[in-house]
Amino acid sequence: MADDAPGPVTVPGLLFLVAVPGLEAPLAAEAKAAGFAGVTVLPGGVEVTGGLPEAIRANRTLRCAVRVLWRVAAFRALHLAQLDKRARKLPWTEWLGPDHPVRVEAVCRGSRIYHHKAAAQRLAGAITAAGIPVSGPGSGDAAIPLKARIEDDLCTISIDTTGEPLHRRGHKSFVGKAPLRETMAAGFLWQMGFDGSQAVVDPMCGSGTIPMEAAEIAMGLVPGRSRDFAFAHLAGGGSEGPCPSRSPAYLEKDEGDARFFGFDRDDGAIRGARGNAERAGLSGICSFARQAVSDLAPPEGMAPGIVLTNPPYGARIGERKLLFAVYGALGATLKARFSGWQVGIITSDKGLAQATGLALEAVGPVDHSGTKVWLWRGRVA
Repeated sequence: MADDAPGPVTVPGLLFLVAVPGLEAPLAAEAKAAGFAGVTVLPGGVEVTGGLPEAIRANRTLRCAVRVLWRVAAFRALHLAQLDKRARKLPWTEWLGPDHPVRVEAVCRGSRIYHHKAAAQRLAGAITAAGIPVSGPGSGDAAIPLKARIEDDLCTISIDTTGEPLHRRGHKSFVGKAPLRETMAAGFLWQMGFDGSQAVVDPMCGSGTIPMEAAEIAMGLVPGRSRDFAFAHLAGGGSEGPCPSRSPAYLEKDEGDARFFGFDRDDGAIRGARGNAERAGLSGICSFARQAVSDLAPPEGMAPGIVLTNPPYGARIGERKLLFAVYGALGATLKARFSGWQVGIITSDKGLAQATGLALEAVGPVDHSGTKVWLWRGRVA
């Protein structure tokens, strides 16, 4: 069959930062603040300019990103033979190392190539021909994912430089029931206007994600300091040296007193949260204690800050009817004792949010593991 489509066109200098659906804006703002160029918000994430060095920096430092895809090539392919021929012209060894296997994934939409398994097999053959090992679909996290998207006959190839999702910071061993992921906590803190200077209180903290994420932001701690990444197995990806523990702008910053507080009525959750904070190096700035919502009080000597919490909302834990009393008690406590504080409640249930009796606006939705949730935010009068 004639090779009648344009030849391969590499696309250097493009990264796609995958976002939690609904939290693209916080990720874009974070990328701009971190100095990434060409920040463009797209459905499901943010595109920035950069190559492997920028991908490494994004993986190590961005808190709202779920993973970092390095877009390495794009070309037209009208049928499988063309896909195979163009794939074999790509400089695979410039991107992929010979000692770590690759797992090929393909998605086909609105294209004459419509069979994703056949497309993945052709790409895998081209990679194998370049001397790079390819693993089968069941290889899991042991292989570097290479993702091909064929849409309107355009094949775009991206390398997953992350590996395990970025919410797995590497220092949390205890996880409570229905946990909020760290990437989401960072995005919700941004939506609350958190800049590192305010006190943060979570009255139903579970494993401590929200206070810990706030503390790390305030101290300039690098989120990727305690974990490994897929980029270390790419060609040239292991030459960047160890990950720094803190951003240079925060190296001389003092911890100060604890101003990030988590409370929960579950003893096990509090023990787990304390252990998580200790492993993350946050024991001196985070405080966790067992306490009922009705006993909640502002930290002594601190200006009004932020109350942000992810309570149970029936879809995941407990019965919805029983939760109205919990939300009502939270609202009554905040109105009685937290005048001037900002409040953020993460829930999928409008009725439960309204049960607080607080004047709250809904921001969202955000996809929380398949459940649409909103951030209900406001300020206590």
